[in-house]
Amino acid sequence: MILQLEHIYKDYLQGKMTVPVLKDVSLSVDAGEYLAIMGPSGSGKTTLMNIIGCLDRPTSGSYHLNGHDVLGYRENELSDVRLKHIGFVFQSFHLLPKQTALDNVALPLIYAGVSKKERRERAAQALERVGLGDRVGFKPNQLSGGQQQRVAIARAIVNHPSILLADEPTGALDSQSGVQVMELFQSLNDEGMTVIMITHDGEIASYARRKAIIRDGVLSDDAPYAKKYERKGETP
Repeated sequence: MILQLEHIYKDYLQGKMTVPVLKDVSLSVDAGEYLAIMGPSGSGKTTLMNIIGCLDRPTSGSYHLNGHDVLGYRENELSDVRLKHIGFVFQSFHLLPKQTALDNVALPLIYAGVSKKERRERAAQALERVGLGDRVGFKPNQLSGGQQQRVAIARAIVNHPSILLADEPTGALDSQSGVQVMELFQSLNDEGMTVIMITHDGEIASYARRKAIIRDGVLSDDAPYAKKYERKGETP
């Protein structure tokens, strides 16, 4: 098991009011799984993603990642977890506009203390992996939206993370580019990478091998979706 959330609650204060966002959320994910967490706007899915990604802490509950209790970590230790174990892909790419694709992908390796020569080699390999080996010197404004997202995916995988965590990864893309990005996620999962995708789009969620639904801060497995695989003799 690569991660386990147990009885996670998350509350926010609005003035003097306590607003519950996540309510008794428990979730286990095995290494190599492809999980989509699906829910409408305001369901708590982004808050849940932030907790899974060690960007936020729950009000209560427990979270073990790779067997370690990460909620007991200090902020610098959480930063190290994010750097080494979690690759992030966001809807809006978050690329540095004045840097080349190669430099954008190499950025996490700088923080990891990797030498310049190795950074460039690994960044080039990651870009090759996402089909952009001929775009290493291009800046974001010279790339299409789909290509920019693939650069972001290359940056997310360059450190060989335990988990690839994607938040609405096709939200800013046209349908064709979105399909290409989803096929890339599927390919990475086929190679053994654990993928957790946050989305409101049922069509995008259908690429995952397992789907969970979050509504009003309550998470549940989507049983009809799981049964579809059971009928085929597969494991969701």
